[in-house]
Amino acid sequence: MRSSVLSLTSARRSLSAVPPLDRAVVPALPTRLRPADLLRLTDEGAEDVLAGRYDHLLPAAGIWPTEQRWATRLLTDDEVDIWLISWTPDKSTELHDHAGSLGALTVLSGALSEFRWTGTELRGRALTAGDQASFPIGWVHDVMRAPAVTESAGPLDPTLSVHAYSPPLTAMSYYEVTGHGTLRRTRTVLTDQPEGDMQ
Repeated sequence: MRSSVLSLTSARRSLSAVPPLDRAVVPALPTRLRPADLLRLTDEGAEDVLAGRYDHLLPAAGIWPTEQRWATRLLTDDEVDIWLISWTPDKSTELHDHAGSLGALTVLSGALSEFRWTGTELRGRALTAGDQASFPIGWVHDVMRAPAVTESAGPLDPTLSVHAYSPPLTAMSYYEVTGHGTLRRTRTVLTDQPEGDMQ
């Protein structure tokens, strides 16, 4: 993660300096923010969490949930939602998309495994502390705490990441890979919660 003295509030102000888009393009886009903007916001959110600016939103007595993923909203407005998520072992989000929202994440601690649908297969990658990823509309993926971290967690507990969605989430669809090597939608849910159902 790059060093930054900006808070999420000042980052939001700097985004307002982005020049307006060509009017012919605006109706086709769900948000004026770009993946690079979301990556910057998750990076700055991660820096703010590590600096203690959101300690008042963390679990009581610093005890992180061990059975279910946990999340708290760091920032929300009409354009973007930014979340801190704590990941627990063996809890997958299931294959899902973010409907009409772009997304990005920055890993603060531990590691995540992401499996995304390429159109013909699931392709996996590991994201460790400091890594970032963005996902456009239509990105179908499954995210979970990386198994290797589970075995040697120690000081890496908890596994944390900051996520941004623009526009803010309103729905998610879930999928399964069929026996014919295609993707089939199994359900769509209305939600404003990040990365699947949160407890």
